Amino acid sequence: MSAVLQEKPTFRPMRSSDVDAVLAIERVIYTHPWTLGNFRDSLQAGYSCWVMECAGYLVGYGVVMPGVKEAHLLNLSIAQPWQRHGLGRQLLEYFMRVARAWEAERILLEVRPSNVAARALYEDAGFREMALRREYYPVDGNGREDAILMALDL
Repeated sequence: MSAVLQEKPTFRPMRSSDVDAVLAIERVIYTHPWTLGNFRDSLQAGYSCWVMECAGYLVGYGVVMPGVKEAHLLNLSIAQPWQRHGLGRQLLEYFMRVARAWEAERILLEVRPSNVAARALYEDAGFREMALRREYYPVDGNGREDAILMALDL
């Protein structure tokens, strides 16, 4: 895969025809993945939905919702075999450029406290913790996990 990673990733708007591949990735990397309806609704609502491709493979995707003077990053995901190669950072930076193009003043996101890798990525990019959303995420069994609300001033 290292030879493949020498190719620069490209970004393009997500299409309805991408959703099956996106869902396949979601189901591997998350215990509680987004549903077909979540992605369809995001596309229909006009959210900024993008895929990242590298060497002909769909390797990542994300969804960001525009708001008044801000953007809300709803989903940022890299397929498991492609993780830990800097692609998540590149996808995050792409969404930061998208938000700036909207003239957003900040970008918000929620992250699980248990998602140490994602938290490190966001903190390294300059995001700061703003608040804690209690019992935000479902977990296996009947429990819920909090979410850390993070923000980055653009």
